[in-house]
Amino acid sequence: MPMIEVTLVEGRTAEQLRALISGLTRAACEAVGAPLENVRVVVREVPATHWAAGDVTIAERATREGDAP
Repeated sequence: MPMIEVTLVEGRTAEQLRALISGLTRAACEAVGAPLENVRVVVREVPATHWAAGDVTIAERATREGDAP
């Protein structure tokens, strides 16, 4: 039973997350021949203030660059 775990910065729409889940499920089925009902997908959304690279959070970086996280 394939188990796919994805961690993303929050901010995607329900439709985008649904499309991601569907695409990952189909890809796993094609890649390993698993039945659709046996594929598990977990999506974890992390606040931009809780994800950092190089001691700068994504929220801080977005503020510096003038973009929303």
